[in-house]
Amino acid sequence: MYLALLVIFLHCSELYAQQRVFTFNVVEIKVRPSVKVKNGAPMSIICHADISKKSDFQLRHNFTIFKDGKLVFMISSDKAEAQYGIPVTRSSDTGDYQCTVEAGGKTKSSNSLHVWVAGMTKPILTVEKKEVLEGEFVKLRCELPEEEPPLHFFFQKINTNSTPKQKHVIEPHRNFSTMEFPVEEGDNILHFDCFGGRHVKLEFENSEPSNRILVTVKEPFIKPTLNAKPSSNITEGDRIQFECSTVVARMHNIEIMLQKNKTILSSVQDEKILKYSTVATLEDSGEYLCKVEQGRASKTSKLNVVVAELFPKPVLTASAVKLDENKELTLNCSISGFRKANFSILRKNSNGDIWLKNSRNLTMRVHVNDTGSYICKAEVKGIVKESKPVKINIYAPVSKPTLSVVSGLPEVVLGKPLQLICHSVMGTPPITFTFYKGNEFKNIVVNDTYAVFVDDNIGQNDKEGYKCGARNNHSSGMKTSNILNITVIVPIRNASLGSNPYGQVEDGSETAFLCSVKEGSWPIHFKIFKKTDHEVLLFEKSENADRILWRKEAMNRQDTGTYYCIASNRANVDVKSHPITISVVLAAWQKGVIAAFVLIPVAGAIALTLWWFLFKKKTAKRPSMEMSGSALATDLKSEKLTRQNNDGDYYSGPDLGSAEVEYTEVEVLTLDPHRAPVQKGTETVYSEIRKANNENTRAS
Repeated sequence: MYLALLVIFLHCSELYAQQRVFTFNVVEIKVRPSVKVKNGAPMSIICHADISKKSDFQLRHNFTIFKDGKLVFMISSDKAEAQYGIPVTRSSDTGDYQCTVEAGGKTKSSNSLHVWVAGMTKPILTVEKKEVLEGEFVKLRCELPEEEPPLHFFFQKINTNSTPKQKHVIEPHRNFSTMEFPVEEGDNILHFDCFGGRHVKLEFENSEPSNRILVTVKEPFIKPTLNAKPSSNITEGDRIQFECSTVVARMHNIEIMLQKNKTILSSVQDEKILKYSTVATLEDSGEYLCKVEQGRASKTSKLNVVVAELFPKPVLTASAVKLDENKELTLNCSISGFRKANFSILRKNSNGDIWLKNSRNLTMRVHVNDTGSYICKAEVKGIVKESKPVKINIYAPVSKPTLSVVSGLPEVVLGKPLQLICHSVMGTPPITFTFYKGNEFKNIVVNDTYAVFVDDNIGQNDKEGYKCGARNNHSSGMKTSNILNITVIVPIRNASLGSNPYGQVEDGSETAFLCSVKEGSWPIHFKIFKKTDHEVLLFEKSENADRILWRKEAMNRQDTGTYYCIASNRANVDVKSHPITISVVLAAWQKGVIAAFVLIPVAGAIALTLWWFLFKKKTAKRPSMEMSGSALATDLKSEKLTRQNNDGDYYSGPDLGSAEVEYTEVEVLTLDPHRAPVQKGTETVYSEIRKANNENTRAS
């Protein structure tokens, strides 16, 4: 029974699920009355879900509305639409809105919609004090209620008959800001206001101005009064007195100063009046300023003073401004159109002027140490005036100059510049030095005690000497040095090395090496090297010649190798020759000895071998020789031999044997290489055989 009920329940659930099939078509978001709403007006955000169903059934919708990603409204309803109402909009309601609908386990969101609430709330401005003193600050606070940061605040200070001053502040995290404005001299009645601003998308929006606040300014003291006594017809020597005064509301930390050309002449503190007096001079003419300060407040007054000249500045004249030492100098001090004055003549010095004489005239015999600037002073009624300085130069004569080469030695390498120095030990500078090459003028240099001259045009055949002259403003004129002769050193050029014999040298023989140069000044230093794993110096010598000969006796096999030479002179440039190669070989007698030791045993061995070969050969061919001899004899004496053979009486054993022995001895003797050649073997055999036959014939 329970099983049947379970089956029925599951079947009914399946039928119910099949009946609740639905899908979201679209979820939309709208704004009423429009996407741009005026600040303070009502606004409604409407979220609508368009759903398709398989059958008619009730769905529960959960609506959620977001602004700039933050949840602002949420509601659950059987209806397919929900509304989020804002009765009074503010600029903070500006943003991107989006709604999401969830129903039956399914969720769908709308597109984003931007809503702009145009306009901002009116800012509220407050001030800390509405009555201030000069030098104080006005502290303001501007607030934009119901607005959300970041916000911009603009503060304005409005003064009568002046351009408003504005200050700007950005507040990223709060909806208010504070600002201070200084109260300056001349401020009386001030007005302040502020307004706000913000960025909306790519636009900037300003609020309307805030309420305006009136601030009254009080003076802590009045503008000072500056007077001078006497006020006019002031002449040098008169005493002039300045007086600066003010009226102070509160005597505390007040200061009065008297200035001229930004220099403070006098000052007092916590006093209402300042007094300053001095003896008037021409330099006292000008503008004076009285300044009163209390805290940050300050006020000034100005006064222009003209002082008439009592007498002009004195004038100092000299009998000469350039003199030889031990000459007389006369100085005279005078005032144009004015003679009654106290005069004094002084010499200027960095540690203080040196007094010379209380007089308008001074005559003295001068020395070099008297060179300097001179002045005179004139005093009338306590007023002292100083003349312009007069520069006096006293000259000692120059001594005879000396001319030398900067490097020391009176020589120069061809192709390099020659530096000469002309020096005068005595003489008051500046000294004018003149250089000559031969009698040709070259250069003028002005210096204190010496001068340097450079000659870049040095020739190999330059024979002209140098001299220099020195002079200053002394009347003695120019002094000339002795003539300096310069040696021109020609650098080494094209070094070469040769040898005799060249290439191959017999062991034990002498070899001559010749190192020479094509060009170069003497003496020349020659070096001969043999190149091995490291350079070995074999010979060196300095010669007043362009070549040097070095003989090496008894060359041996160790002397085989590469040789080169280096030549140098005072030009300090080493010139290296091309290398040559020497091979040490055996001498002729050494070759003979070696041949004797090698060839004699070889010749003996060859002779012995040949003898043995011939001996073996003769032994093997002896029967054939007998046959040959018999045949040959038969040919020569055919009749006799024939007859002997036919008769059977011829016995040739002993006779032929002796002939063969004699033949054999002849044949052996032909092997001696020191004897003259003999006839061919057949002829010898024939001769010997013939001899034997003749003997036999004679015997018979």
